[in-house]
Amino acid sequence: MADCCSGKSCELEALRERQSATLKTVLVINAVMFVVELSAGLLSGSVSLVADSLDMLGDALVYGFSLYVVARGAAMKARAALFKGVIMLGFGLFVLGQAIWRIIHPELPVFETIGLIGLLALTTNGYCFYLLWKHRSEDINMSSIWLCSRNDIIANVSVLFAAAGVWLTHSGWPDIAVGLALAALFLRSALHVLRESIRELRTAAD
Repeated sequence: MADCCSGKSCELEALRERQSATLKTVLVINAVMFVVELSAGLLSGSVSLVADSLDMLGDALVYGFSLYVVARGAAMKARAALFKGVIMLGFGLFVLGQAIWRIIHPELPVFETIGLIGLLALTTNGYCFYLLWKHRSEDINMSSIWLCSRNDIIANVSVLFAAAGVWLTHSGWPDIAVGLALAALFLRSALHVLRESIRELRTAAD
């Protein structure tokens, strides 16, 4: 660090180190929660939990790729954001397919499991959101990550509503409805990130 501490170069190096430390933390959290949520979703028959677990997996992959490009230029960061948009688009379509499958083949999920795991996911994502908040305006790479984290909070709250809905109605429809809503959220965010990353790539090429 001593050699780099001359004006902007030292500040940039310190910024990259802070971003890397945050990304490593949220990467581990999301990877662990993916395993927990996927297992719980499959055991409880919950579309919303499986959808949320896939979101966790997507985030872990995104954070890993973002960690790789954190010290690279604007063009590489824009490509990373493009990659994130493709991931969100893929998961949105997958969740949509899962929801349609449950409509054709209905199953009553275990609302206690949905509620407990949903609350755990909300707590962990709330911590990730807190860590990423200070990085949200630093560059397109961190901005797109923060957007993913914000969507995670919305998804977790929706899962809790699904648990309450299943409990009150004794039906799987609230869980399916949340799955469809999450699919719509993923697809909307994917289009936003893809739009912004393509714009950044065009700017970098000029």
